[in-house]
Amino acid sequence: MNTIWIVLPILTLLMFDLGLTLRFEDFGKVFRRPWPIVVALFGQLVLLPLIALGLAKVFGLGPFFFIGLILIACCPGGSSSNVFSKLAGGDVALSVTLTALSSIITLFTIPVIMSWATLMIGESVGITLPVGNLIKQNLLLMLLPVLLGIGMHYSWPNAASKTDKVLSKLAFPLLMVLITVFYIQNHKTILDNLGLICVCVTVLILVAITCSSLLSRLVKNNAEQRRTVVIEVGMQNAAQAIAIATSPFIFNSAEMAIPAILYSLMMNVVLLIYVFVVRKKQH
Repeated sequence: MNTIWIVLPILTLLMFDLGLTLRFEDFGKVFRRPWPIVVALFGQLVLLPLIALGLAKVFGLGPFFFIGLILIACCPGGSSSNVFSKLAGGDVALSVTLTALSSIITLFTIPVIMSWATLMIGESVGITLPVGNLIKQNLLLMLLPVLLGIGMHYSWPNAASKTDKVLSKLAFPLLMVLITVFYIQNHKTILDNLGLICVCVTVLILVAITCSSLLSRLVKNNAEQRRTVVIEVGMQNAAQAIAIATSPFIFNSAEMAIPAILYSLMMNVVLLIYVFVVRKKQH
């Protein structure tokens, strides 16, 4: 069984839930304070892929892992970042807005970055990217569910609120189910490369959140904004990366999804530690 048939409904539900939480007034509030948005989007859309590129070369990753690392790095923020921001005492409205903005912007940036990465490292070993299929899949699984969620929020706000409470609690367990199934099916490849890829993605997360925190301080973001920026840059939509890697219409590669799987585990570990440290300092 291809894990794509598990990840597709999970990704759709996550994006629908993001739409349920969006309020147009949140955008208005945050755009009056643009620096947190600028820093977070720069960290997520520019810095993270560049760091991933450097680490992929430093660690000498093979073509599939190389492209897989770039893929998870250029995906949008994960929906769980909103929950983590709340736990860390961050700016939740900023977090929701950043997740939405990155999800929309990456509809255009992912095809560009992945086309470049495939041309640079993949074609020599037969890895090609059908850009049209990638764009269609992203529009169908990313944009459409968000728009439906927004529509439900404004048409039936009470039902949307109740649905969000259920879906937001399901996000992490569903991701764990996906990781478990993927591990069972690909355990030999994962175990053979566990140390290398795990260290690589952990370094990627740590360097990215450190740089984003320093940039936040440089532009004088307040403490709540800094915490949100750190979480938003570190937390990626692993389900989308797995969907692109394993889709029979795009890369059709379980091996390419391994960096995203390990990233999703390590980002939760690193950011949970971060939240714990932040909460301890607050008390």
